[in-house]
Amino acid sequence: MQRFVRRLILAAPLLAFLVGTVWAQEDLARARVVPTPPLPEPAYLQTVLDPAFGTPFTRVTDPGDGGTKDLPCRPAYCTHRYSSAQAWNADQSLLVIMNGCGGACFLDGRTYRPLFARASPDECEWHPAIPTLMICMAGNTIYRWYPRSDRKSIIFAPVRYRHLQFGPYKGNLSYDGSKLVVRALDRRGALVAFAYDIVRHRKYPDIHLAGLSGRNGYCSISPSARYIFCDQDMPDETNQAYVFTIEGSLVQHWTENHRPGHGDMTIDRDGNDVYVGISKSDPDRYHIIKRRLRDGAVTDLARYGEGQHASLRNTKLPGWVFVTYTGTHDELVAHPDWEPFYQEVIALRIDGSGEIRRIVQTRRVGQDYWSEAHASPSPDGTQVIWSSNWGTPGAPVADYVARIAWPALSAVAMHATTGSH
Repeated sequence: MQRFVRRLILAAPLLAFLVGTVWAQEDLARARVVPTPPLPEPAYLQTVLDPAFGTPFTRVTDPGDGGTKDLPCRPAYCTHRYSSAQAWNADQSLLVIMNGCGGACFLDGRTYRPLFARASPDECEWHPAIPTLMICMAGNTIYRWYPRSDRKSIIFAPVRYRHLQFGPYKGNLSYDGSKLVVRALDRRGALVAFAYDIVRHRKYPDIHLAGLSGRNGYCSISPSARYIFCDQDMPDETNQAYVFTIEGSLVQHWTENHRPGHGDMTIDRDGNDVYVGISKSDPDRYHIIKRRLRDGAVTDLARYGEGQHASLRNTKLPGWVFVTYTGTHDELVAHPDWEPFYQEVIALRIDGSGEIRRIVQTRRVGQDYWSEAHASPSPDGTQVIWSSNWGTPGAPVADYVARIAWPALSAVAMHATTGSH
């Protein structure tokens, strides 16, 4: 027994690096404001522990001085694309950096060392099931792209449509990888959106976006491929949303501003396609909410707070949303009725129970877009990437990856590391 305990103690640092920190159950009702302890900016590829939560994380890009020989970076930033864009491929062997590296830079998905770079690859998203494959759009084509070999093959090249876009920039494939939504100009130059089945090579009916309120921001397929979600920018700088069936029939029109927005879609435990994000309208202004696509029913997940972006790219760890919070310690001390998170990434259950995991403090400050943290998890939820200028406005913005241990995974990792004696 003593030998086992000694081996367990010796293995603890390795376990922390391999699988992150294992938490006791936490919930919103008991959460408190946590100060940000001092921590020097980590060096490139250095792994450190978050002093507030004990989570191991690694700096994975090196902007400021042009990056490194193997990972060239702009001086100002070198980051993943966005919170609702998947940074890792299906088996997490590759991690892609899209902003500021002169194209698409591919890292090892676990060690984060640079592997290879490719020229700017248009609008591309990882296939959710095939690790070698990305699906891309450019001009008048949808095509397959295999980044390692740089091989491409055309899926769909319509003659009646041009300027095909994947969203733009906020599109994802359905969870089975079979369907997506295209935004394009038709033969008359009118803006339309339509679903496309890349397996059966089937185009679905057009949705005429000019007939909707406002100006289209993007359209995307729901995870189940039952619905098309379209975001509309209004003249008063608010945002409305439309939900259609895959055949283009109107299901919902949400006229409230961003109720929700800055979020992502998933399938909840009841089998419903839902959008989870930050509301900017009453009665749940600045709450984290879940809204069902088929009927607009809202579930309030977290009270008023500084939530900035929500991501559900953890497609193989359903039931959790990863929320990036902004704000300051002083703001929260002055508002004890707000959710107690600032410059922090948390995972929040989407069932309304209030269960959370506090992951890491982002140490990001400032108001410019490129310095926003945009936390995005890996498919299995054991890693999350975010961006930070490390507390200095205008400083270079690097990417960091935290390693997260979920209770169901910790016992397996412990057995593998310490043995079963």
